[in-house]
Amino acid sequence: MGLNIRDIIPRREVEISELSDKILCVDAFNALYQFLSTIRQPDGTPLMDSKKRITSHLSGIFYRNINLIDEGIKLVYVFDGKAPGLKAKTYKIRQDVRDLAQERYETAKEEADVMGMKRYSSQMLRLDDEMIAESKELLIAMGIPVIQAPSEGEAQAAHMVRVNSKVYASVSQDYDSLLFGASKLIRNLTVSRKRKTYSGYIEIKPEIIELEKVFNFLEINLEQLICLGILVGTDYNPKGIPGIGQKRALEIVKRYKVPYEIFKSVEEQMMSLPEDDRFDWQEIFALFYKPDVSNSDFEFIQFDEDKIKDILVRKHDFSEERVQKQIDKLKEIKQKNQQKNLGKWF
Repeated sequence: MGLNIRDIIPRREVEISELSDKILCVDAFNALYQFLSTIRQPDGTPLMDSKKRITSHLSGIFYRNINLIDEGIKLVYVFDGKAPGLKAKTYKIRQDVRDLAQERYETAKEEADVMGMKRYSSQMLRLDDEMIAESKELLIAMGIPVIQAPSEGEAQAAHMVRVNSKVYASVSQDYDSLLFGASKLIRNLTVSRKRKTYSGYIEIKPEIIELEKVFNFLEINLEQLICLGILVGTDYNPKGIPGIGQKRALEIVKRYKVPYEIFKSVEEQMMSLPEDDRFDWQEIFALFYKPDVSNSDFEFIQFDEDKIKDILVRKHDFSEERVQKQIDKLKEIKQKNQQKNLGKWF
């Protein structure tokens, strides 16, 4: 789901080369759901091993991340901890979407509607504990640091960008990172570089959103941006306030300026919401403004060739030849980096 403020947020495309030698904190759950959604077979079913265990997430972690590492990008993956209780409504909506998609997928299957099967199957995806655990295991085996957030992964990544001078930006498709105060947000990094459309393939480039430029362009501050997000709808109040879109929300926060006055101006609309959709704006505001985060540190370690093969080849039936080819690429990258570091001394 996520926050929808796309139409009013300034951004610019970046070349992958611009991100070389930079440390980026990836919202792990966001990336894994991308892999599960997009790395699929022609009929829409996810990749699976011989025991029918889903492997799309492992494929994405391994192949796409190695391509990014080859570009000189240093990745740190941040995993969600305990979700705030307010997210229960979002989880319920997501489960309802999955249930409906399951029904429509079965109908499409009966009718041999391959396009329908592909469309609905991508809406049925779900990360379970085993998939999360083996994702961490594979990342660590690849030498990619893993951070366990106390609560929201996006909040932790945003915090690390703010307080750790080594970290350049947060990586997520969702705009919520901005409400958590991420000074820089990179989108489209872990997605496929090409997207199929009715007229053919189009190139997808990463884009960067800089929080300071957002403030200057919209003429608002962080408190007002959080209020804007709550008006439109966040994961803590998914439906927001009906009738208030991105541009109208911007007008309201600029007119009333401080949180109390902003929400007092829409109090009547808030009270007219169905009971299940009502929300305490102060509680949501606090989750964004003072999220539960930790001062986590990380280090980059050597990849473990045997562990990678154990997870992918022996356990999940990946092609040993293809996996070895990527491991050889990792070896070449390491050797190239060693030579580059050695050159700094001369």
